Amino acid sequence: MVQFTPEAVTKIVEMAQKQSFDDHGIRVMVVGGGCSGFTYDLDFEESEQEGDEIAVQHGLKVFVDPLSLQYLDGTVVDFVDSLDFSGFHFENPNAQRTCGCGSSFS
Repeated sequence: MVQFTPEAVTKIVEMAQKQSFDDHGIRVMVVGGGCSGFTYDLDFEESEQEGDEIAVQHGLKVFVDPLSLQYLDGTVVDFVDSLDFSGFHFENPNAQRTCGCGSSFS
């Protein structure tokens, strides 16, 4: 399964509250595109879809579809806020190659 750090969950909850998605969880997906072949995507999700893997982490419900899970299993999602970068960082042990910006992988 995908793991979220407490910092990532805090940021997601803040964003959900600002957008009135307080009762939603987060869907983690892999979509085609990016300079290395696949990109990561996060979306607010109200309910599970058939076949989803579901976990509750630090109070946040996480949904991952079976196709994405095969690419994301063991991934850790963190939120980084530094002078160089501010955003979600995916540490994916399944990625053989990542792009320079870190938002796509193969």
